[in-house]
Formats: sequence, structure tokens, C-alpha cells
Amino acid sequence: MANTQCLALLRGINVGGKNIIKMTDLKACFESCKLENVITYIQSGNVLFETDETDPVKLVRRLERDLSRTFSSNKLRIVLCSHAKLTQIVRNAPKGFGREPQRYRYDVIFLREPLTAGQAIKSVRTKKGVDEAFIGQDVLYFSRLTARASESQLARIVALPVYKDMTIRNWNTTSKLLALMDSRTQHSFIEGSSK
Repeated sequence: MANTQCLALLRGINVGGKNIIKMTDLKACFESCKLENVITYIQSGNVLFETDETDPVKLVRRLERDLSRTFSSNKLRIVLCSHAKLTQIVRNAPKGFGREPQRYRYDVIFLREPLTAGQAIKSVRTKKGVDEAFIGQDVLYFSRLTARASESQLARIVALPVYKDMTIRNWNTTSKLLALMDSRTQHSFIEGSSK
């Protein structure tokens, strides 16, 4: 059976000096879970890997359990995203989203099941003329005017009860993660073709 390429987005690590986890230790933890071709990207807890596990709920439970044991924390949660899902998230972004980085800051709010975008949008506030939020498939897209970023409501999300089932990545990171997954898939295809 072919392995599925996945992305685990950890929430709340290495932010403001709290929940510090070295990426080398994080990579080792994922490898100890028998996951293959594990790499991390930047310090915010982005882990790419391959797995033959076909049940994403089972995989998330196992990873969260092992991460919590390894790093002595019962708060470590992840949002799991397949390559196909991340492709759809980037491809289906609202029209123009990410296109004016000099004027706007763009973020993707990834949602942890069972939280849906329809439920999440009810809790997310925006400031007229500053913020815009859009519903996507298992994500919210959020943009804020750079010149008035200090007025944005995005930072207030962390105080909401629903935030425990969210993790945020900026658009550049989201796009780069997809490019890394695309590259790994292309590399695997070329490698497989040459055998």
C-alpha cells in the first residue's frame, strides 16, 4: 500500500517563550511513531511525514498521546492535513487572497475536527475596514490591513474557548508547506519511475 503524505500542524508551541520544543526532538518523536520521511519546517510546529495509516482520527489520537507523553504536556494538539487537503485549501482560497502582501497580512486558521468552519466563523470577530474572514473547507481565511493591523481582531481569537481547536499559519508558511509537499511527491514519483 502506498504511503500518504501528511502534515501535522502543532498548536501553541514555541510561542512567546512557552511550550518550547526543539525541532530535532519533535522529528525524533514522529519517527518513533513509525512515520517515514519526517521533516520539520520552521519552529512553529510543522511536521511533514508519510504514513500507511488510513484512519486520520486514529492517527491524530496516537500522535497527540505520544507527543504529550514525550514532552510532558497534556495540551499538545495537532491539526492533520493530507497533501490533497492542503492543495485544496491553497487552491480554493478566496479570490485575490495572498496577492497584496504589501497591503494585507494573510492567515489561514486550520481547524481541528470536529470543529467546522461554519461553527468557527460564529466565534471569529472582524473589525470593519480592517479584517475580513472567509469560510473554507476545514479552515478560515483571515486577512487584515497592514496599516491598521494593531486594530485587528485576530489576536483576540486566542482568548476564545474555540481556540483550543484551531492553529494559525500565515499565508507564506501555508504556501511553502504545500510547495514542500509537492516537491516531495514529485521526488517520490521520479524515484519510483527510475526503479
